[in-house]
Amino acid sequence: MSTYRLTRNGMTRAFMVVASGLMLLADCGFAGAAEPVSESQILNALTPRSGATRNLSGAPTQQNVQQQNFINGLRSHKTRSLTLDERNEVADIAKQRPSIDLEIYFDYNSAEIASKAVPDLMSLGRALTNPSLQGGVFLLSGHTDAKGGQEYNQQLSERRAQSVKGFLVKNFAIADDNLVATGYGKERLKNQANPFAAENRRVQVTNLQTKQEAGK
Repeated sequence: MSTYRLTRNGMTRAFMVVASGLMLLADCGFAGAAEPVSESQILNALTPRSGATRNLSGAPTQQNVQQQNFINGLRSHKTRSLTLDERNEVADIAKQRPSIDLEIYFDYNSAEIASKAVPDLMSLGRALTNPSLQGGVFLLSGHTDAKGGQEYNQQLSERRAQSVKGFLVKNFAIADDNLVATGYGKERLKNQANPFAAENRRVQVTNLQTKQEAGK
Protein backbone atom coordinates (compact mmCIF):
# COMPACT_ATOMS: atom_id res chain seq x y z
CA MET A 1 0.00 0.00 0.00
CA SER A 2 2.80 2.43 0.91
CA THR A 3 4.63 1.54 -2.34
CA TYR A 4 1.50 2.41 -4.35
CA ARG A 5 1.15 5.76 -2.56
CA LEU A 6 4.81 6.62 -3.20
CA THR A 7 4.47 5.72 -6.85
CA ARG A 8 1.27 7.70 -7.21
CA ASN A 9 2.81 10.69 -5.40
CA GLY A 10 5.88 10.47 -7.62
CA MET A 11 3.71 10.40 -10.75
CA THR A 12 1.75 13.39 -9.44
CA ARG A 13 4.93 15.37 -8.82
CA ALA A 14 6.27 14.43 -12.27
CA PHE A 15 3.03 15.56 -13.90
CA MET A 16 3.20 18.89 -12.05
CA VAL A 17 6.80 19.44 -13.18
CA VAL A 18 5.90 18.68 -16.82
CA ALA A 19 2.84 20.92 -16.64
CA SER A 20 4.91 23.74 -15.16
CA GLY A 21 7.47 23.29 -17.90
CA LEU A 22 4.79 23.52 -20.58
CA MET A 23 3.41 26.69 -18.99
CA LEU A 24 6.92 28.19 -18.96
CA LEU A 25 7.44 27.33 -22.61
CA ALA A 26 4.08 28.82 -23.50
CA ASP A 27 4.93 32.01 -21.63
CA CYS A 28 8.30 32.27 -23.36
CA GLY A 29 6.69 31.75 -26.73
CA PHE A 30 4.16 34.45 -26.05
CA ALA A 31 6.75 36.90 -24.82
CA GLY A 32 8.94 36.27 -27.86
CA ALA A 33 6.18 36.90 -30.38
CA ALA A 34 6.97 39.68 -32.83
CA GLU A 35 5.25 42.94 -31.97
CA PRO A 36 3.82 45.14 -34.74
CA VAL A 37 6.17 47.98 -35.58
CA SER A 38 4.85 51.42 -34.63
CA GLU A 39 4.87 54.69 -36.54
CA SER A 40 7.08 56.27 -33.86
CA GLN A 41 9.62 53.44 -34.12
CA ILE A 42 9.85 53.94 -37.88
CA LEU A 43 10.10 57.71 -37.51
CA ASN A 44 12.91 57.37 -35.00
CA ALA A 45 14.81 54.87 -37.16
CA LEU A 46 14.52 56.89 -40.37
CA THR A 47 15.22 60.37 -38.99
CA PRO A 48 18.73 61.50 -40.08
CA ARG A 49 21.20 62.64 -37.47
CA SER A 50 22.08 66.31 -38.00
CA GLY A 51 25.39 67.16 -39.64
CA ALA A 52 26.05 63.68 -40.99
CA THR A 53 26.22 64.84 -44.61
CA ARG A 54 27.96 68.22 -44.19
CA ASN A 55 31.51 69.42 -43.65
CA LEU A 56 32.67 71.81 -40.94
CA SER A 57 31.61 74.87 -42.97
CA GLY A 58 28.04 73.61 -43.03
CA ALA A 59 28.06 72.90 -46.77
CA PRO A 60 27.26 69.44 -48.22
CA THR A 61 30.36 67.30 -48.77
CA GLN A 62 31.49 66.50 -52.32
CA GLN A 63 30.73 62.84 -51.72
CA ASN A 64 27.23 63.68 -50.59
CA VAL A 65 26.61 65.82 -53.68
CA GLN A 66 27.72 62.96 -55.93
CA GLN A 67 25.50 60.54 -54.05
CA GLN A 68 22.49 62.81 -54.29
CA ASN A 69 23.03 63.26 -58.03
CA PHE A 70 23.12 59.49 -58.40
CA ILE A 71 19.90 59.11 -56.38
CA ASN A 72 18.19 61.74 -58.50
CA GLY A 73 19.10 59.65 -61.54
CA LEU A 74 17.52 56.55 -59.99
CA ARG A 75 14.27 58.42 -59.36
CA SER A 76 13.71 58.73 -63.11
CA HIS A 77 13.82 54.93 -63.60
CA LYS A 78 10.14 54.15 -63.17
CA THR A 79 9.72 51.37 -65.73
CA ARG A 80 12.84 49.22 -65.42
CA SER A 81 14.76 47.33 -62.77
CA LEU A 82 18.03 48.71 -61.47
CA THR A 83 21.18 47.27 -62.97
CA LEU A 84 23.59 45.26 -60.83
CA ASP A 85 25.99 48.22 -60.62
CA GLU A 86 23.15 50.55 -59.59
CA ARG A 87 21.94 48.10 -56.95
CA ASN A 88 25.42 47.80 -55.50
CA GLU A 89 26.02 51.55 -55.49
CA VAL A 90 22.71 52.42 -53.85
CA ALA A 91 23.31 49.64 -51.29
CA ASP A 92 26.64 51.26 -50.38
CA ILE A 93 24.91 54.62 -49.97
CA ALA A 94 22.18 53.01 -47.86
CA LYS A 95 24.78 51.76 -45.36
CA GLN A 96 25.44 55.37 -44.40
CA ARG A 97 21.80 56.42 -44.18
CA PRO A 98 19.12 55.74 -41.52
CA SER A 99 17.15 52.58 -42.20
CA ILE A 100 14.84 50.00 -40.68
CA ASP A 101 14.11 46.35 -41.50
CA LEU A 102 10.45 45.41 -41.69
CA GLU A 103 9.23 41.82 -41.77
CA ILE A 104 6.60 42.20 -44.48
CA TYR A 105 4.59 39.05 -45.04
CA PHE A 106 3.71 37.85 -48.52
CA ASP A 107 1.65 34.95 -49.75
CA TYR A 108 3.79 31.86 -50.34
CA ASN A 109 5.86 32.01 -53.52
CA SER A 110 4.12 35.27 -54.41
CA ALA A 111 4.53 39.03 -54.40
CA GLU A 112 0.98 39.48 -53.08
CA ILE A 113 1.03 41.24 -49.71
CA ALA A 114 -0.52 39.07 -47.00
CA SER A 115 -3.30 40.59 -44.90
CA LYS A 116 -1.24 40.32 -41.69
CA ALA A 117 1.39 42.63 -43.25
CA VAL A 118 -1.08 45.50 -43.66
CA PRO A 119 -0.75 46.96 -40.10
CA ASP A 120 3.03 47.36 -40.47
CA LEU A 121 2.63 48.87 -43.93
CA MET A 122 0.04 51.31 -42.60
CA SER A 123 2.52 52.35 -39.87
CA LEU A 124 5.18 52.78 -42.55
CA GLY A 125 2.87 54.89 -44.71
CA ARG A 126 1.94 57.15 -41.81
CA ALA A 127 5.61 57.58 -40.91
CA LEU A 128 6.67 58.44 -44.47
CA THR A 129 3.89 61.06 -44.71
CA ASN A 130 4.67 62.51 -41.30
CA PRO A 131 5.84 66.16 -41.64
CA SER A 132 9.30 65.22 -40.38
CA LEU A 133 9.87 62.74 -43.24
CA GLN A 134 7.37 63.78 -45.90
CA GLY A 135 8.92 64.75 -49.22
CA GLY A 136 12.04 62.64 -48.74
CA VAL A 137 13.25 59.86 -51.04
CA PHE A 138 13.21 56.32 -49.68
CA LEU A 139 14.78 53.08 -50.87
CA LEU A 140 12.63 49.94 -50.59
CA SER A 141 14.97 46.95 -50.73
CA GLY A 142 13.43 43.48 -51.03
CA HIS A 143 15.30 40.49 -49.61
CA THR A 144 14.63 36.74 -49.56
CA ASP A 145 16.11 33.86 -47.62
CA ALA A 146 18.58 31.45 -49.25
CA LYS A 147 15.99 28.91 -50.37
CA GLY A 148 15.72 28.61 -54.16
CA GLY A 149 17.81 29.79 -57.09
CA GLN A 150 19.60 33.11 -57.42
CA GLU A 151 17.71 34.41 -60.46
CA TYR A 152 14.31 33.38 -59.12
CA ASN A 153 14.92 35.04 -55.74
CA GLN A 154 16.19 38.18 -57.43
CA GLN A 155 13.02 38.53 -59.48
CA LEU A 156 10.80 37.69 -56.51
CA SER A 157 12.51 40.24 -54.26
CA GLU A 158 12.10 42.93 -56.92
CA ARG A 159 8.40 42.17 -57.35
CA ARG A 160 7.86 42.25 -53.60
CA ALA A 161 9.61 45.61 -53.27
CA GLN A 162 7.41 46.91 -56.09
CA SER A 163 4.32 45.60 -54.26
CA VAL A 164 5.26 47.58 -51.15
CA LYS A 165 5.85 50.65 -53.29
CA GLY A 166 2.48 50.23 -55.00
CA PHE A 167 0.74 49.91 -51.62
CA LEU A 168 2.30 53.14 -50.35
CA VAL A 169 1.59 55.09 -53.54
CA LYS A 170 -2.02 53.92 -53.63
CA ASN A 171 -2.91 54.30 -49.96
CA PHE A 172 -0.83 57.32 -48.96
CA ALA A 173 -0.46 59.25 -52.24
CA ILE A 174 3.33 59.23 -51.93
CA ALA A 175 4.92 60.47 -55.15
CA ASP A 176 6.09 57.60 -57.32
CA ASP A 177 9.59 59.04 -57.77
CA ASN A 178 10.03 59.43 -54.01
CA LEU A 179 10.17 55.64 -53.66
CA VAL A 180 13.02 53.69 -55.26
CA ALA A 181 12.21 49.96 -55.23
CA THR A 182 14.75 47.24 -55.92
CA GLY A 183 15.55 43.67 -54.89
CA TYR A 184 18.63 41.84 -53.71
CA GLY A 185 17.33 38.29 -53.69
CA LYS A 186 19.42 36.19 -51.34
CA GLU A 187 22.62 38.23 -51.84
CA ARG A 188 22.48 40.16 -48.56
CA LEU A 189 21.29 37.82 -45.82
CA LYS A 190 20.62 39.48 -42.48
CA ASN A 191 21.30 36.21 -40.64
CA GLN A 192 24.12 34.47 -42.48
CA ALA A 193 24.44 31.85 -39.76
CA ASN A 194 20.90 30.67 -40.57
CA PRO A 195 20.29 31.33 -44.31
CA PHE A 196 16.69 30.08 -44.12
CA ALA A 197 15.69 32.20 -41.09
CA ALA A 198 12.51 34.27 -41.38
CA GLU A 199 14.39 37.48 -40.58
CA ASN A 200 16.14 37.19 -43.94
CA ARG A 201 12.78 37.61 -45.68
CA ARG A 202 12.37 41.33 -45.23
CA VAL A 203 11.97 44.73 -46.81
CA GLN A 204 14.54 47.30 -45.74
CA VAL A 205 13.47 50.95 -45.84
CA THR A 206 16.25 53.54 -46.11
CA ASN A 207 16.00 57.32 -46.00
CA LEU A 208 18.11 58.22 -49.06
CA GLN A 209 17.25 61.92 -49.24
CA THR A 210 15.56 64.34 -46.92
CA LYS A 211 13.09 66.81 -48.39
CA GLN A 212 15.79 69.49 -48.24
CA GLU A 213 18.33 67.32 -50.06
CA ALA A 214 15.79 66.22 -52.67
CA GLY A 215 14.94 69.85 -53.41
CA LYS A 216 18.50 70.86 -54.19
